[in-house]
Amino acid sequence: MTQDPNAQGRSEGGPRVKAVDTSVEIIDTIKSLGGGKVTEIVEETDLSKGAVYKHLSTLRDHDLVVKDGSQYNLGFRFLDYGGWLRSHYVASEIIKPQVREIAEETNEVAMFAIQENTRIITLFRENGNQGVSTRTRLGRRLYPHQTAGGKAILSQLPEEKVRSVLETTGLPKATENTITDESELHDDLDTIRDRGYSFNMEESTKGLVAVAVPLVPDDTVIGACSVAGPRHRMNESRLEDDIVGLLLSAVNELELNITHSQESVDMLRSP
Repeated sequence: MTQDPNAQGRSEGGPRVKAVDTSVEIIDTIKSLGGGKVTEIVEETDLSKGAVYKHLSTLRDHDLVVKDGSQYNLGFRFLDYGGWLRSHYVASEIIKPQVREIAEETNEVAMFAIQENTRIITLFRENGNQGVSTRTRLGRRLYPHQTAGGKAILSQLPEEKVRSVLETTGLPKATENTITDESELHDDLDTIRDRGYSFNMEESTKGLVAVAVPLVPDDTVIGACSVAGPRHRMNESRLEDDIVGLLLSAVNELELNITHSQESVDMLRSP
């Protein structure tokens, strides 16, 4: 059975609808295969051919799956859902232009990430003139301990919430620099909390370095802004002398603007 490595598989112990589980498994399989034929999906999922075909037919009727010859691909209706979600996230209209400005000032990749359950999701991503490819494409779900933004967010959460996340995810390794010891991670989070920013020193991708600052307007953690670039450009001197100060200033400005935006305040205080 093929599963999306970023799927959370969370269950609160309540009743489940098996048909929905099957459809999600098929969707994840199509995604992991980059599109597939019925026989390929059957092979990956161990579901019957009849079950796969019925679910695919239903998903096609809702434009969640499209068919090209004998191959099935995910439909762009998912993009409609994702775009709607992103546009309705708290203060998105304030955050997006600031991320673009950070990218322009640093000439690197600037991102804004949020936490959903046990994963970190990149909500906004802008490339500066020298921006490089990263694994943090829009919408990708990553383990928080592997990224600068994820650690920045974890540093602002109560201890019991951090432990709950780690109990669910563990500390899987992405590179040889990934923190895989819980005690070491907690020490890192203490340091981040004290200084106000986090580093990712090739912990998610070899050769990539990032720095992130948590965004906490009105004492509410809504995400983290980060800058990422190749190791040879993001050296210690540039990080400490240029990037960190710029990012701290940008996030401070964001927090002030969000706090004084009535719409954002209403969203922050909504139950």
